[in-house]
Amino acid sequence: MYILERLWDFYVTVFNTAINLENLFLLFGSVILGITFGALPGLTATLGVGLLTTLTYGLHTTTAMITLLGMYVGAIYGGSYGSICVNIPGTAAAAATAMDGYPLACKGEAGRALGLTTTASFIGTTVGMFFLAIFAPLIAKLALQFTSFELFVLAFFGIMISGGLTGKDLVYKGWISGMIGLFLSTIGRDRLQFFPRFTFGISELDGGLEVVPVLIGAFGIPQIIQVLRDQLAIGEAKRFQRVLPEFRIIARHIKTIVRSALIGVGIGAIPGIGEDIAAWVSYGTAKKASKNPEMFGKGTYEGVIACETGNNACIGGAIIPLLTLGIPGSPPAVMLLGALMIHNVTPGPMLSVEHPHFITDVTAILFLASFAMFISGIFLSKQVVKVLRIPPPVFMPVVLILCVIGSYALGTKVFNLYLMVPVGILAYFMQSMDYPIAPLVIGVILGPMADENLRRALMVSQGSFLPFFTRPVSLILLFIIVWMFLSQIPLVKRNIEALKEKIYKKKRKESPKG
Repeated sequence: MYILERLWDFYVTVFNTAINLENLFLLFGSVILGITFGALPGLTATLGVGLLTTLTYGLHTTTAMITLLGMYVGAIYGGSYGSICVNIPGTAAAAATAMDGYPLACKGEAGRALGLTTTASFIGTTVGMFFLAIFAPLIAKLALQFTSFELFVLAFFGIMISGGLTGKDLVYKGWISGMIGLFLSTIGRDRLQFFPRFTFGISELDGGLEVVPVLIGAFGIPQIIQVLRDQLAIGEAKRFQRVLPEFRIIARHIKTIVRSALIGVGIGAIPGIGEDIAAWVSYGTAKKASKNPEMFGKGTYEGVIACETGNNACIGGAIIPLLTLGIPGSPPAVMLLGALMIHNVTPGPMLSVEHPHFITDVTAILFLASFAMFISGIFLSKQVVKVLRIPPPVFMPVVLILCVIGSYALGTKVFNLYLMVPVGILAYFMQSMDYPIAPLVIGVILGPMADENLRRALMVSQGSFLPFFTRPVSLILLFIIVWMFLSQIPLVKRNIEALKEKIYKKKRKESPKG
């Protein structure tokens, strides 16, 4: 009965959204803009969602989500254009697609490759939407049992896991980035006693750091500086004819599609990883499971399908923890979190109480966005590819202007520009030293939640930390946090690797020969 009721609500929402011409115009417009943003190297999905967030400030929440999710879905898919046609991924999520997409284009099969990526992206997004519809309401009901003790540990857990999974060389760099963000979130008057902290007498800092200038500064400014510094050159785009998908090829790789979709949803549900990791893991798994692994990297359909299914399925997976726990699952989801806060929608355990139909609305919008992406990708691919001939540095001044306008538009405060620039410069230098930026932004967003709930929990327990260790959910999260930290200590890490090697040798010895 519960599932039938959810399905009925879903279909009613899809119908009501689809019959509104304004909604359809915004949906297709944002998807096409997202595809263009994703196709252009240097203009990431994260930056696209962030810039569009500032333009949705005066819109209704549902209308804003239509444009933002359309941009999100379109940009993740659009990154494949650069990967296939010029061997330069438009987004990090499409980097794995270039491994087999460009060799296919060199063989004269660019159109077929784009048709396969369009279909695989559509299937991946739809599967992610399905898991969002099924699991998000269940997790939201479970999260309603959380108190201040669990909410503090959950917020701290989100910062720790995002830092632990996005660092390149040392996990500690991700954690340091998250702690910097956590410190920045304490600037301003605290929410319980309204005492000013780290404001240095600057009245504009009393309300804390605005989310949008921090988001735009952290993700936009470093990208602009990097593209202008590297002067990225674009090669000649490969020509192609047929773009219509060949469903016999899709049917032949149905196992790869299902496996990659499940991988994408699972990785998306883990906070802080993102679509790029989902694409690479899907690609690696497909290669291991393939009967012809030696063909990967030389132009195989299986590699392209695996990457695009995985990175698009990650979208729905990343939105699950965003809506139910308030912890974004990917960098673009961080931008969505900031957008929701601007529209007075607070993701987390209370979302299903304060906005009972919001999860259903998001699911329906994601479903329609996948169809809009498929239709736009099929009919506009040849036109969108022409944009690749424009050098990325030409677009960067325009992006800079949009960053300035976006930061200023929020409350028309010049101080937001003073905030955006130093945050952007800090993020650029951190990025150049391999410190991930996503944990910093997540720390800024989740910091107030951690601060407020920790102090409220200690007030309830009269200063005792004992309830953190006696409540089951809190204890489990604390155990995971401690384990994450200990597992990165060199001595413990070596012992774990030695134990794994010992178990592996024992299994090989016990297994029958041949």
